[in-house]
This record gives sequence, C-alpha cells and structure tokens, in this order.
Amino acid sequence: MQALIEKAVQGDVEAFLELMDRNSLAMYKVAHAILNNDEDAADAIQDTILTCFEKLHTLEQQAYFKTWITRILINKCNGILRHHQREHLPGELPEPARQDVSLAEFEFKEVLKLIDEKYRLILVFYYMEGFNIPEIAELLNLNKNTVKTRLARGREQIRTAYLEK
Repeated sequence: MQALIEKAVQGDVEAFLELMDRNSLAMYKVAHAILNNDEDAADAIQDTILTCFEKLHTLEQQAYFKTWITRILINKCNGILRHHQREHLPGELPEPARQDVSLAEFEFKEVLKLIDEKYRLILVFYYMEGFNIPEIAELLNLNKNTVKTRLARGREQIRTAYLEK
C-alpha cells in the first residue's frame, strides 16, 4: 500500500485510482454513518476523491493516508449536513435499494440507526473500519477519554436496543 501511495503522490493516476478503489467501501461506511443516506454519501465520496486528487501533494506523512482521506470525507459530510440544515428539507428522502449484506451486518446497521449519532460514528470507526481510540480521537478532534466514553455508551445503547427487540 505504501508503494501505491508514493506513486500516487508522484502523479501516477492509475495508482491514485487504485487507492480510491481500495478505500471506497471504508469511505462509504463512514459517509453513510454520518449522513444516513446513500445519495448524500455518494456525493461526499465523490467530492472527497476530487479533493484528494487535487491535494495529494499536501499529504505530509504517507503512513497516515487513510486518516487523511477520512478527515477530508468527514469534512465533506459535515458540509452536506450544513447544506441540508439551511434548506430545511421536510422529512427524509427514500433510500435506494440496499446492497446484499450479511445478516449480522444488516442487523448492526439497523441497530446503529437507533443510537445517537455521536456514538454511531465512533462505533463505525472502531468496529467496522478498525481505527483505534487515538486515531478516532484525532479524526474527530476529540479527547481520547471522550472517545472511550462514547464508545462505552454506544455499546450500552446497542445492548439496550438488542434487549428491546
């Protein structure tokens, strides 16, 4: 992966496209956790890819590529949320048909919809994307202890949601 990042930074378009392809599922999971809408998630991912292509030369430490791209994605998602708040959209837009997912993943996504957003994003980063607590804290500009607390509270909300089923 490191060699691919180096090639992309040096201007290799094919290497950049391969990097985006390898990270597309992770970007979708993060964007969908924040926006809760497939169309908005796709827009955020598209904007993120364009920004990454334009700003790849500003990546200071290649080892943090995934963190860098995720931070850009979060900012794009937050921009979309702000845009929607200004428009005052009445109700939710219908979601397109779901992709095939395992039963466990489907249940996890359904339960995630029932918990507070501030816990949902941390749970997605931790369990679905494999980020550790310090990385999540950096991505969300939070204290490590805040991330630990939200992770514990998110787990508790999931536990409560499962018991209520």
